[in-house]
Amino acid sequence: MFNSIHKRCTKQNQVILVLLLISILFSACAANQGGKEGESDSQTIIVTSFYPMYIFTINIVGDVPGVRVVNMTQNQADCLHDYQLTTKDLKTLQEADIFVYNGAGMEDFLDKVISQLPNLKLIEASKDIPLIENPDGTANPHVWVSVSGAIAQVKNIAEGLIEADPANSGRYEKNALEYIERLEALKEKMHEELENISNRDIITFHEAFPYFAREFGLNIVAVIEDEPESDFSAGELAQIIKEVERTGVKVLFAEPHNSEKAELIANQTGTRLYFLDPIVSGSDDAGKDYYENAMLKNLQVLKEALK
Repeated sequence: MFNSIHKRCTKQNQVILVLLLISILFSACAANQGGKEGESDSQTIIVTSFYPMYIFTINIVGDVPGVRVVNMTQNQADCLHDYQLTTKDLKTLQEADIFVYNGAGMEDFLDKVISQLPNLKLIEASKDIPLIENPDGTANPHVWVSVSGAIAQVKNIAEGLIEADPANSGRYEKNALEYIERLEALKEKMHEELENISNRDIITFHEAFPYFAREFGLNIVAVIEDEPESDFSAGELAQIIKEVERTGVKVLFAEPHNSEKAELIANQTGTRLYFLDPIVSGSDDAGKDYYENAMLKNLQVLKEALK
């Protein structure tokens, strides 16, 4: 009888043990699921307005855990002067903790963002940077096209991230200093290789290059303005040809997305056409050194064009 009771008790204990183990496993699974949700909820999402801001920011963030950088206007081939926010953009911003933008009048939609998302932390990359004035009196926002301007923007973004996310301030500072060191080396290399070029008069297509020209001692004698989505009228084309011929300059620099219009002007005026990258767009997986590589290509173009 003792043996029978012992056996029943043993079986009951085994059942209880199995049930206890199952309970523990379910509790562990629930805890793990809760942990993942907590990690997702605690993740810091940084959204950038367009590509140069994205490149600068991913270099500052580096591999900081729990921080993700998203470029809002992924397929934008031109600057954001007249960009209209999409429903997708607003959704992206609603999920963001921090928004990094160029400023200096580049993002016309910023007031809408501020009014709809008053709690979103904003970082202006062009804050307190002296700006070049356009002929119409407005500020030229293309600060990043100058390496010195890019360095100043990286400093502003880093300071903004340190303030917005102090838990990771040490990592942001370290990464920013390392990136700035690379950019300083890039600037020095470009200055050295362009130092002995005597022909410095150029014509540019669009107003993206004044900061670049100022940094490297180039003289922009004329700027061909255009409306990206419209062709030149006969009168506009005649006026442009007349202006280019008046300058006597035989080198025209354009951005890659303006190739057809630029080729038309070059053919009509006998100027040599070269393309400079203002680094407005690029692939999100192009790498953290995309800005440096693009600037080195611009350096080779300049040396070829102005030799």
